[in-house]
This record gives sequence, C-alpha cells and structure tokens, in this order.
Amino acid sequence: MPENAEAPQPPQSQSQRQSQRQSESQQPVGPSQPRVRNLDAHALRGLAHPLRIRLLAALRHDGPATASQLAERLGESSGATSYHLRQLAAYGFVEDAPEHGKGRERWWRSAHDGTAFDETLMNDGDPATRSAAEVFLQEIATIHAQEMSTWLGSSHTWSTEWRQGADLSDFTLRLTAGQSHELINKLHDLINSYRDLDPADDAETVRFHTHVFPRTSD
Repeated sequence: MPENAEAPQPPQSQSQRQSQRQSESQQPVGPSQPRVRNLDAHALRGLAHPLRIRLLAALRHDGPATASQLAERLGESSGATSYHLRQLAAYGFVEDAPEHGKGRERWWRSAHDGTAFDETLMNDGDPATRSAAEVFLQEIATIHAQEMSTWLGSSHTWSTEWRQGADLSDFTLRLTAGQSHELINKLHDLINSYRDLDPADDAETVRFHTHVFPRTSD
C-alpha cells in the first residue's frame, strides 16, 4: 500500500522518517501526478470501514457508478452502499458525477486517485485513531489476499503470455530500516515510470502489490 509520494530519500533514523503505505484503494503518485488524499486522523476515521474502503476502491478502479450498481458488484444491499457513499462524501472521498446522471439515481465518482497513509497514525494518542488505522490496514491486506486468490483461481482462463506476465515471488534480504525505505521508493519509482506509456491494443489493467516488513527471529 503508497505510500511514498515523494522521490527516494537518503536513509534516515526511525524517528526522522515518516513512512507511508499506499493502497489501491490506494495508488502512488506517478509521472502524471495523480491526486492523492493524505489521511489525517479525522479522514482516517471516516474511511476505516471495510465497505467504505471497497466502495472507494471500486470507484477508483472501475469509474463512476450508482449505489445500486456498486451493491450488485460487491454483494451488498443498495441501502448499505447508499449510506456509506454518503458518509464517504461527507469526508471528501467521493463526489457527485452529474455527467453520468440520466435517471433518478445518483452517480458517484472518487474525488482522488489514491490515498496516502501516514505511519504515525499507528501511534496516535487517541485510541479511536489507532483502531481506525488497524481496520484500514487489515482491510487493505485482506483485499490484496482476495485479489491474489481470484487470480490463482482464474489464471487458467488467461493466455500463456499473460500467465508469464504475472508474478508471485518473495525475497529475503538483510537491510537497515533506511535501506528498506530506499528500496521501496525505488520500486515505486520503477512502477510509476510505466504509468504514461501509450496504451496498446492488448493492454489490460494490472495490479501490483508490494509488501515489505521486518521478519522476527522467533
């Protein structure tokens, strides 16, 4: 999840560094400079609900939609999606998409292209903020796991070229916190460098997950 909207910084101590996680619901800032919402404690508490996170991700991935369309897509009731969309709007995450509204039902779109999470929220003095941060991060991890499971279950329906173009890898390195932060930024920069390629006729939407964490020795 982005975390890092800025260019790589030299290694810093943990007290100096404000590392950020980035999700898709969350997308990194790339060459075309997507609009990224930086979460403060207030905004985090408004977003930290599993359905709200999924609604926001759906609007970002698939474009504007109505509450009924999102309810069908996510297996929820239209009453639930309508309520949580209004809550997302109250916190500035979604907005009206009037250019799509040809009937009575309201159309919604994401107000930003990505969301940046500040790691300091995990140590906020307010227990409600810390709890919201845990809900947010756990839901992003759950979405990533579900997306991977969906790919593994359906990969046989894709071409050989696309199965070779997918990846499921892991690596173990010995790094300092600063080196890990530097490597994350380099990975993000490389991924972002592909954002503005001219679209090819056979291009598909591709998801990249990055998970980096220290491993305990127990």
